[in-house]
Amino acid sequence: MMRGKKIRSALLSVYYKEGLEKIVKKLDELGIKIISTGGTHKFISDLGIQAEKVEDITSYPSILGGRVKTLHPKIFGGILARTSNKSDIKQLDEYDIPLIDLVIVDLYPFIDTVASGASEQEIIEKIDIGGISLIRAAAKNFKDVICVSSMNQYDEFLNILSNNNGDITLENRKNFASKAFAISSHYDTAIFKYLNQDFEDIEFRESFDKVSTLRYGENPHQKGYFFGDLEQLFDKLHGKELSYNNLLDVDAAVNLMNEFKNDDPTFAILKHNNACGLAQRETIYQAYIDALAGDPQSAFGGVLIANTKIDNSTAKEIHKLFCEV
Repeated sequence: MMRGKKIRSALLSVYYKEGLEKIVKKLDELGIKIISTGGTHKFISDLGIQAEKVEDITSYPSILGGRVKTLHPKIFGGILARTSNKSDIKQLDEYDIPLIDLVIVDLYPFIDTVASGASEQEIIEKIDIGGISLIRAAAKNFKDVICVSSMNQYDEFLNILSNNNGDITLENRKNFASKAFAISSHYDTAIFKYLNQDFEDIEFRESFDKVSTLRYGENPHQKGYFFGDLEQLFDKLHGKELSYNNLLDVDAAVNLMNEFKNDDPTFAILKHNNACGLAQRETIYQAYIDALAGDPQSAFGGVLIANTKIDNSTAKEIHKLFCEV
């Protein structure tokens, strides 16, 4: 797993340029040949660094309004060639195809475009074809190629590049291949969910690129993770990280309180998915006092929920009790 491979040629084609400068300068410092497209080529040239244009290799310009740039055997052949396969190397020589052992590429912002409320045509144009193809090709051939598929990976890759003088281990290449297929899978899931809004095919596809580490799992010796945007769900004012059991109790609490949404002031205290106290009174203060009276011992470290805003007097009373949420 630790076999190293020196990078000699790199293909760069990115939508987002943030953070790219350091990598480009390191590649140039290491004497690595750079191949690039359109805006990326201009970005590199503006840094005073030489890069070869993709169209100079393929002898084809970018066509169809930019829909086709890198989709050519002289690019994909160089990425997918197996250096241990004599027939592959022979064909590279025969068709004058340059080997490419580093691919840095990202994807058009499809998810952000959908979220912006853009028109269908604008959204469709943000379905990446060349980028996703480059990612899959480079990741598939991880034995010979390393694929950097997001600007979120730039710092990690730059550290590897710098610390090893351009030599990349097989373990590194396989790790980045795994990240690449995670990105392509997440991207395709988003496209399916957008297009399927009009048809509602009975298919379940879900993908999360955000994960939060919980304080612990179901038991303190177990790990727990939340997949999704936890910060979008909660405003953390103070205290420790949530645990898996905390989230279960929050879910149970919300489902319970939904039954009292438009009722008089109601307060509930939950612990281990069970209500250890619930009361509905004329004021939220009295509702809390009576909910706590239901089982004051079990209420310690519980999850508190109400169907209305908490006033100052109630907040002061709650402050006397340790609660998780």
